[in-house]
Amino acid sequence: MSAIGATLTSQPYTQFRRNRYFYIWYDGFYMVTLIGLISLMKLIGFGGLLAQYDARLWLALPFACHAQILCSVWIHNCTHGNFPRAINRIVGELCGVVVLTRYASWEIIHQRHHKFSDDLTLDPHPIVPGSSGYWPFLIHTVLNVERQLQTLFFENNDGDTPENRRFEKRRALLSYATNLVLIYAWYLFLGQVGFLFLFVPASILGFLHLVHFNWSTHNPYSPGEDYRPVNLNHGYYRVGNWLWHGIYMHGNHHKNSGMFNPVKMLAARALPVIRHGDCTAHYPRKKTKSEKPAEAA
Repeated sequence: MSAIGATLTSQPYTQFRRNRYFYIWYDGFYMVTLIGLISLMKLIGFGGLLAQYDARLWLALPFACHAQILCSVWIHNCTHGNFPRAINRIVGELCGVVVLTRYASWEIIHQRHHKFSDDLTLDPHPIVPGSSGYWPFLIHTVLNVERQLQTLFFENNDGDTPENRRFEKRRALLSYATNLVLIYAWYLFLGQVGFLFLFVPASILGFLHLVHFNWSTHNPYSPGEDYRPVNLNHGYYRVGNWLWHGIYMHGNHHKNSGMFNPVKMLAARALPVIRHGDCTAHYPRKKTKSEKPAEAA
């Protein structure tokens, strides 16, 4: 397979572990491509797809929100290779542009979540005992994701050294700058009305939903603060499972992440469906690195 073919089919995490400069190349490619597209739109005087307000946009808003959430669901499946290999990376990159994170950060962080699920130190978004509400979880997630990206880089590149800290600071600045350029490209492409009326609300709702999905499916109401992946399929969650490929059957997903829709797991293998606060039907959590020293002591 050619180098280009391998890049387009292999997962970012694989490349990240092998190449110290992966993110520089990855973000650099996006930055150059986006600047090129922005320059082209300005050169031809492109005014955006939706430059004028139309009352019918209210009818389009729910579909824009659904599409935003669906892109998060699809990028989630891409991280587990659940699309055909030939298109899995491409679908992930396209969805990453829509949800703004871009695919690499999503896939790399999500792989770490599965490896260290609910570990307070190593999971990028664990529920914290004593502060298990939705909003504290959201704040902790936003702050912790970047910290875990840096930790991953240190783990793969000779540790937390002054040189690596400087490298990561430059990498973070490039990543944030690329995100800003991506947002500006969406603004030009959609036009002021399309961007402000459809894209911005859908992106905010999509992010809030993503956080709620991660929070709710790790049983934040557990009275014993034993937060682990669970299956939810009642009320709103049943509707969500129907709309978004069974995303709230999260216990099943952690048991077999290779299923596109974990609702379809055979009954003999599936975990029970629970309601909030039920502590009897969790995915069995493995002992994690941060727990083992405490037990040994």
